Amino acid sequence: MAKLKIAALPNDKPVKITLELPASLHYDLVTYAELLARENGQPIGDPVKLIAPMLARFMATDRGFAKLRRIHQGTKQREG
Repeated sequence: MAKLKIAALPNDKPVKITLELPASLHYDLVTYAELLARENGQPIGDPVKLIAPMLARFMATDRGFAKLRRIHQGTKQREG
């Protein structure tokens, strides 16, 4: 079976946001949650809880973002 990129859900202090998803993306999110629950044996009560770790994983693996963030943080440190 293929290995999913999201593992266990972290327990972190939430910041509430409102988000609208296209129906097809919501369907995929629900399907992903079902497959993840089957793979890990850990039921996912609300597939919306997957959005934060998915975004974190996406940003952590985006090399362009990492490079620009380092440049941005370096600029902020010199200004501060």
